[in-house]
Amino acid sequence: PLYNKVEAVHFGGDIVYTNLPPAGAYRGYGAPQGLFPLDCAIDELAYEIKMDPLKLKEVNSIREGETSPIFEIMGEGREGVPQTIKSCKLQECIDLGKNEIGWESKRGKKIRNGSKVRGVGCALAMQGSGIPKVDMGAATIKMNEDGSFNLLVGATDLGTGSDTILAQIAAEVLTVPLERVIVYSSDTDITPFDVGAYASSTTYVSGNAVRLAAEKVKDRLFELAGKYLERSVSELSLQSGIITCKDGPSVSLSELCTVHMYTFNQQQISESASFVGEESPPPFAASFAEVEVDTDTGKIALLNFVSYADCGVALNPIQAIGQLEGASMQGIGWALFEDIIYGKNGRMLTNDFFTYKVPSRMDYGKLTCRLVDSYEPTGPFGAKSIGEIGIDTPIPAIANAIFDATGIRLRHAPFKSERVLFEILNMEV
Repeated sequence: PLYNKVEAVHFGGDIVYTNLPPAGAYRGYGAPQGLFPLDCAIDELAYEIKMDPLKLKEVNSIREGETSPIFEIMGEGREGVPQTIKSCKLQECIDLGKNEIGWESKRGKKIRNGSKVRGVGCALAMQGSGIPKVDMGAATIKMNEDGSFNLLVGATDLGTGSDTILAQIAAEVLTVPLERVIVYSSDTDITPFDVGAYASSTTYVSGNAVRLAAEKVKDRLFELAGKYLERSVSELSLQSGIITCKDGPSVSLSELCTVHMYTFNQQQISESASFVGEESPPPFAASFAEVEVDTDTGKIALLNFVSYADCGVALNPIQAIGQLEGASMQGIGWALFEDIIYGKNGRMLTNDFFTYKVPSRMDYGKLTCRLVDSYEPTGPFGAKSIGEIGIDTPIPAIANAIFDATGIRLRHAPFKSERVLFEILNMEV
């Protein structure tokens, strides 16, 4: 749906049975593979019509308040759902990224230093926040007599920091410090159901479930506090873990819980909630790569990679930037180093870290990842996803940068030096 100004769209797919090892889910699965040829094809078209490729992508991309028929056509095992974009700062991502990389002064210049030549490339992307009407998350919140809360969620923290994010959402609704929310996640014996930590769904889907559960707990606390303080609920407010009345009386959450556990009207204060997304608000990203290609050897040096992303309101900016940086690095590895090679009998040959090359800090130059704030009204406190989108853009951005430097179109990742050198020698012939 990214390029919704183009009406002539056709897509299809083939399922092929092979004797290769079965594949599992990997960050962004499907999106990087699709965006690589799509973005490079638009880049190639821009070159043919002598137009700035960034401008061609910019004028054809989807914007806030717009939709695309692709949303409704393409679903997960079924047709999708209609959707209108409610939050999109893609233009701001483009503007900031192109200034950071020096797009106007470097594109098409082919700056040379002996046998080495430089070029820049760009790529735009959108992803999703869970799968609408498929992904479901649930949460249970139990209150303790000291005013703390147990948060039980089925969502699994894969290293993304989702336990922290979900605790932040609960703490924000209940106005308590983060350390007063104790998270129990992904233990299927005690935690409620969650479809899974995939499809960039956790903050949006599971986060909305946590928000709803916390709001139900808050409403219950107001109801009990109203009876305890002999006031109507409309007169009460909750701030910093204390429920207060307009005319002065107040009760702390710990006191209220203790009273109802041990003194009168004894009960456990707890609530559960589920959430299924009716839509999948997409995050957006604009990424730029600057490379230097040695025409004598074909070696590619990634000098600079810049990525700006719109993930709505970043509930934890440090974690969100970490997600963008990590995904960008995985995409860079995929573009330049990581290669799965199978033998003739289907055995994986690059099955260790000696033959399967994962990039280290020595393998790239400068990496700049930043966020642009928007507000997604359907997300918890305005948030969308950030987990996958960073891996989508490095492959096409680097491929387009190699073309800008050398005039060579590489259509298979990783972009190994021998492939580059082979193309250079063919050009010279």
